[in-house]
Amino acid sequence: MTTQPFTVADVMTRKVVAVQSDADFKEIVTAMERWKITAVPVLAGEGRVVGIVSEADLLLKEEFRDHRLGLVEQLHRLEATAKAGSRRAEDLMTSPAVTVDPGASLPRAARLMAAHHVKRLPVVDEHGALLGIVSRSDLLKVFLRPDQDLVAEVRRDVVDHLFPLSRDRVAVRVDAGVVTLSGEVRDGALIPMAARLARAVEGVVDVRCELTARPGA
Repeated sequence: MTTQPFTVADVMTRKVVAVQSDADFKEIVTAMERWKITAVPVLAGEGRVVGIVSEADLLLKEEFRDHRLGLVEQLHRLEATAKAGSRRAEDLMTSPAVTVDPGASLPRAARLMAAHHVKRLPVVDEHGALLGIVSRSDLLKVFLRPDQDLVAEVRRDVVDHLFPLSRDRVAVRVDAGVVTLSGEVRDGALIPMAARLARAVEGVVDVRCELTARPGA
């Protein structure tokens, strides 16, 4: 049976520091400093995520402290200047927050982060309630899988699946996440597919395919 791909739920951080929408500026800074984090989800009602406040949002207050803007610059930075003069989370936050559901794949979460230029995503249920948070570093956790686990998965889901008659002639080695497939198989046409499937296994860093087709097969 093919192993199910990792999802956001598998790697997300479940204990999340968050603030209510009426939290004041100092409360937010204190929370970030205490927990050594760079952003906090903002909640309203029964835990529904309505936005997120990051260090960048808070630093606008310092940026504009002694800086007088010209009219043109004011027009181009209306949101920034508004945040610089704000004190509550609901006015400081970036809203709506870019969120992800717990069943999303890791590539989908990575694409969302890249598309929206964010470093983390609140994880929410179907009602928008906060379940956890997933960061860039969380998405990299799959690359910490032990090599022996990768060997077992590649052999089961790739070699045994594609080459049931040749599997005893195929060797699977993994070193620091790099998979090496070697040996002879009966169906040489399937060799490129074997390399692609091995590369798709969560946690694989690279694949070296040294498989060859049996002469006369």
